[in-house]
Parts: sequence; C-alpha cells; structure tokens
Amino acid sequence: MIRINLLGQARPKAARRPVDTGAALPTIFIGAGVGVAVLALFLYYVSLQKQLNEENTRIKQLQAQKTDLEQIKQQVESFEKQKQVLQQRVQTIEQLQRDRTGGQELLDQIASTVSRTENLWLTSMVRKGNNLAIEGSSASVNGVANFITALKRSGYFQKVEIKESKQDEKNTAVQTYVFQLTAEITPPPIGAAAQRASGKPTGNTTAPSTAPAKKG
Repeated sequence: MIRINLLGQARPKAARRPVDTGAALPTIFIGAGVGVAVLALFLYYVSLQKQLNEENTRIKQLQAQKTDLEQIKQQVESFEKQKQVLQQRVQTIEQLQRDRTGGQELLDQIASTVSRTENLWLTSMVRKGNNLAIEGSSASVNGVANFITALKRSGYFQKVEIKESKQDEKNTAVQTYVFQLTAEITPPPIGAAAQRASGKPTGNTTAPSTAPAKKG
C-alpha cells in the first residue's frame, strides 16, 4: 500500500546504531597472527628447499668424485698388475743370466780355491740349485780344514759344512783322508757376473786360476 505525506514534513531519519569495535579486535589479531605464521612457514619452507637443493648438488658432486676415484683405482690396479708382470720378467731374465754364467763362475771359483790348498784334490762335485756337494781327498786333515777356510773366504760360498772326514782305508800305501762337505752358492750380482763373463776384472773377484783342480 502506498502512503502519501500530506503534511509536507520530512520523515525523521532512523538513528544509526554505534558499531562495537571491541568485538572485532580479536578477529583482527587472529587474522594477523595467522598471516604472520603463514609467512614464517613459507620462509622456513624456502630455507629448507634451498638447503635441500644445496645438499642435492653436493651429493651429485660427491658421486662424480666417487666415479673418478673408482676409475683411478682401476687404473692403479691395472698398473700394479703390469708391475708384477714386469718384475717377474726381470727376475726370470736375471735367473737366466745367473744360470748362463754361473757354471763357468763356479768352476773358476772351485779351481782357484783348490789351487790354493796343498795336497788336496776333488773326486766329485754335484750341484742342485744353489746347494753344492763336494767329495775329495787330502794328504792331511789340515788340508781339509784349509780348503773349507778358503771356500768361506772366497765370498762365493756360505754355510760350508763338513759332513764326513776320515782316513782312506782303501789306500794303505799312502796316508790320505777322504771328506764330504756341502756349501751354499751365493749367486753373484748380475753386473759382476757379466764382467766376469767378459773377462773384465772386478773389485771383489779373485782372478780365475788356470791351475788344474787336482793338485798334489
């Protein structure tokens, strides 16, 4: 229904109710706190993400270093195997050189030693590796002892041991003594052996004697 104001008076305006701002403050504080918490969590997340990225980068670097070190390790192992093969070849060559020159060297040393011992001669000499078994005869026990001393002083033999020394009962016409001894051959250095083989004198080598092994 339409109402008409015939008096021409203005209608009084309704009074506005006062707004209660005290009730809105807690909501504002809560909203501000939530915003600050969200911002703090975001910054913390960004910091953690940055640390995670740095750790991932470091892990990749360490993995790359590990790969490089494994390759280096394989190379070192390969070099060690090659070194062992070369060492075995060198040892084989040195042993062949010793065997090639050792026979003549041994005969020269034995001949030189026997020639310096009076009234002594050898009847048997057997070599097995570096071990030498010698049998012989002498006009006296002192001759056997002098022969052993000469072997030791030559520097070519060590561990010279007398196994048996007794008077020869088969030869009654002349007094003789038979003996058996063993000695260990000291392998000469390759350089010294090569010089001896070529005829060049060395500082610690006795000049080969041309005297026969049998004397007396």
